[in-house]
Amino acid sequence: MEAVLRADAAVFAWFNGWVGHFPWLDAVVQLTCGDYFAPGSMSVLLLATWFFGRDAVDREHRQRGVARAMIAMAFANLAVFIVNDHYFRPRPFDNPDLVVSLLFFEPTDSSFPANPAAVAFALASGMCQGSKRMGIVFYALAVVWVVTRMYAGVFYPLDVLAGAGIGLVVSYLVRWWLWSMEPAPTFVLGMFRRLHLA
Repeated sequence: MEAVLRADAAVFAWFNGWVGHFPWLDAVVQLTCGDYFAPGSMSVLLLATWFFGRDAVDREHRQRGVARAMIAMAFANLAVFIVNDHYFRPRPFDNPDLVVSLLFFEPTDSSFPANPAAVAFALASGMCQGSKRMGIVFYALAVVWVVTRMYAGVFYPLDVLAGAGIGLVVSYLVRWWLWSMEPAPTFVLGMFRRLHLA
């Protein structure tokens, strides 16, 4: 395990070591790694996907994807909370053996697993199940968000991989769970339509 953590720290150090070499890249990272760019973009896209589609069938397919994505996001958050309750990993900038160039504020929660990765990949996987095109956009946003967080000095690579893994696994478990709950999800979606909320 020690060897894995050392390798993880070495990969992080190489990645974060590029900070300061390209000021334009640092500026882009500061914009995209924050709490607004990716989450805000995803929120707008979720809303647009919920209300728009080529026809009624396409819209229902997309709405089911949005519902899966939102439920998966909630359970991914819960999974990260449970892991954090039992295991705490200090952030890279708290590691005395590393020289970290920080482009973000200093979060105080556990570095492992990366909550943004869990949330973003749960959303992306859920969306991909409803609309492949939107899923690709969400995966792109997810990758940008977590990679820039690593570059900015906030997460180790293993934190991001673990978070992404949680998001993906939870998303597929939610898909199976909703499928097993039919016709309840169809009934709830129909009720949303009757209330003009879908």
